[in-house]
Amino acid sequence: MFPSPSQVLRQREGLLADTPFPLLLQALMVEERTCTLELKVRQREKRILFEEGSPVACQSNLLHETLGKYLVEKGKLSEADYQKSLAESVSSGMQMGGLLVQKGLISPFDLYKQLQANLAHKLLDCFRWVDAKYRLIADVETPDASVRMNTAQLILTGVEGVMPFDAVATHFTFTDERRFGQMPAVESGPKLSSKDARLLQQLRQRPTFNELMERTGFDMETVLRRLYALCLLGVAGFVEDVDARAVELSSRVVPVAAPPPEPVAPEPVAARGLPFSDEDVATRDALVSAFLAHRSKDPFALLEVPEDVQPLPLRRAFLAWAERFSPLRFQTPELKEKAESLLAAYARAYGSLSDAEQNLLWRKRRAAHREKERTATGRPSTAEQFRIRTDLLDARTQFDEARRRLTDKQYAGAFEYFEYACDIEPKPLHHAWRAWARYLMKPESHGRLALQELQEVVRQEPGLEDGWAFLGEVAQGEGQWALADEALRKAFKINPKNRRYVELLQEMARRR
Repeated sequence: MFPSPSQVLRQREGLLADTPFPLLLQALMVEERTCTLELKVRQREKRILFEEGSPVACQSNLLHETLGKYLVEKGKLSEADYQKSLAESVSSGMQMGGLLVQKGLISPFDLYKQLQANLAHKLLDCFRWVDAKYRLIADVETPDASVRMNTAQLILTGVEGVMPFDAVATHFTFTDERRFGQMPAVESGPKLSSKDARLLQQLRQRPTFNELMERTGFDMETVLRRLYALCLLGVAGFVEDVDARAVELSSRVVPVAAPPPEPVAPEPVAARGLPFSDEDVATRDALVSAFLAHRSKDPFALLEVPEDVQPLPLRRAFLAWAERFSPLRFQTPELKEKAESLLAAYARAYGSLSDAEQNLLWRKRRAAHREKERTATGRPSTAEQFRIRTDLLDARTQFDEARRRLTDKQYAGAFEYFEYACDIEPKPLHHAWRAWARYLMKPESHGRLALQELQEVVRQEPGLEDGWAFLGEVAQGEGQWALADEALRKAFKINPKNRRYVELLQEMARRR
């Protein structure tokens, strides 16, 4: 059904049109690769960092995907606080996230949640890049923060809700006679929605695709998207593959003697000792702050010990940190997992500094870093750093330039800049204006396509005034009077203050 992960990763670069993004994600997950995946399409670029098959960071040249802009868009940060924090970040060289925590604008726990959501937002956008070029790079930079995505969940969400349907249909083909089934003994997988679970339940009956649609009551696109994702993740497959998997698993079964009867457990005793720290906001925030920052620290900085530390103080420092964030202090799986990761990091740092050769190596690295800073020409000026930051692609800038050109009746130029805005941030508003510019550029040949685009826009966002207004005017130009009447009335209902819609309706009535 799909090429094996080793076959997918054998080619170091190519096109997502040939090797779709979810297939790359699945191959990197199965092979547990640590690498960087670079994506480029026209002006847009992204570099996704993977550790053992899981995405942990994504560098993007899209302005709205930066942490500060993302927090503003989600209502977690005001525009004034963002601009002030950006200026401080540029002048001090401090990361935006750490600066926001330091200024008390966001708590460490909330910052971690937003970093997770921001990373998911960046990665899900890549499912739309069906015409991008990709390149696998062996080098991996150290991410600024410790965030990790569930690759299987990412694939399921991206295929079901983001990836263009044409791409799904192109890369997932089969005949009407092929039957599907549920793979046996799937150890772990993504969290399934009610629709996913319903479809998976019907797969036990080994239906064809048409039977699956009939039994679930879902439309073709819904079934095809979910089936593609589940088959890619190894949760479902063709019946012959399901049977082969069952035979393989049965051959591995080893008979085990029946265990002796278990002794009767004594009456439970009430737990004693310190209470869990999950509800202690200060402790929780301290844990998350340490977790977010630990990747960027060397062993000396992680344990907060000097370079000439002696064995006994080193041991005391390790035990103090291990005790402060002990996994036994936390009950919820999310916090417990972070505490376990920190404990492993502290143990690695203690082991490195306890070994004479590794200790010397880390001291040499520190000395080299200090020498590099000493001989550097100096930090770039604030103006230079701002210039670098503003090289990020901003959809608003492209959109404003497109509207200016549209006002000047430069329809081809306006369409080009609306296209840029759609590339950078595919909002329904941007798509509506792009369709309008397309129509104005060549009404005689682009009317039908503009109508289709605008109908899709208002389906996605029924409250978009511009979408209904443009749909009404294009439909009127195409002679589709009923559609034009309906669209203009809906635009007027959204904004009764705009009398132009009344004038257009009256004019259309006279023309008819």
